[in-house]
Amino acid sequence: MRDTPFCAACGEAPIKPRDLSLPGLVEMVYTAFSPVDGKVLRSFRKLLTHPGGLTRAFQDGLRKPYIGPLQIFLLANVLFFAVQSFTDFKVFTATLEARLLPTQMLSDLSQALLDARLHATGRSFAQYAPVFDQAVAVNAKSLIGLMVPFLAVLPPFVFWRAAKPLAVHVVFSLHFYAFLTCMFCLPLAGVIFARRLGFSGPVPQSVDNSMAISMVMASAVYFYMAAATVYGARGTAQTMVLTFGAVAIFFAYRFVLLPITLYTT
Repeated sequence: MRDTPFCAACGEAPIKPRDLSLPGLVEMVYTAFSPVDGKVLRSFRKLLTHPGGLTRAFQDGLRKPYIGPLQIFLLANVLFFAVQSFTDFKVFTATLEARLLPTQMLSDLSQALLDARLHATGRSFAQYAPVFDQAVAVNAKSLIGLMVPFLAVLPPFVFWRAAKPLAVHVVFSLHFYAFLTCMFCLPLAGVIFARRLGFSGPVPQSVDNSMAISMVMASAVYFYMAAATVYGARGTAQTMVLTFGAVAIFFAYRFVLLPITLYTT
């Protein structure tokens, strides 16, 4: 009987001595994971070095070379929150005490909402603050996708001549937030490095301000370059509208976490 690569009865390949050896196991693991890893690395490289490139690839139907828009959005957020967990610096939220500082936006409204909630539940600030801080950190991670649809409604108006399908605008928004969370990892890595060098205490306000300005500039650069790639338009006015919109959505998201957390804890 002639030998064949696979069993005629079950379709399985016969076991070879190499399959049960250490090199064989290493080769099996590499074969299983290298295509996935290759797509992940290729996708993040495209995201960070060619703004709008992933969205354009999705629009043109080039799906196999890259991971999906939702996947890269989720992976970028996992990376961001993993890096943030090594610091005491919170980007998308703040402690209850910090929210009530006079320097914070809408601090009076925050105080009024808190007072009403404490009165309704009969708890003191000291009792409730730790509960809030823990819950808002969880909400900041699980609800971060709320920003995506709000940004996605801007490109149809800004680039109305392009007449792109709604899915393209949503993917454009997903890729932007994946890019932004990756950018946030850089200053967080700097905070971690400073802690390792022995610097302690809270992050200075100047550092916080510099980080905010840097992220606004990074957003503007992304929008300026991505607009040409995806919508065939590159203009200062469009970039300013998208950047301002993204900043407004960011601060709105940070604030809306307050009532959501207040009335779920």
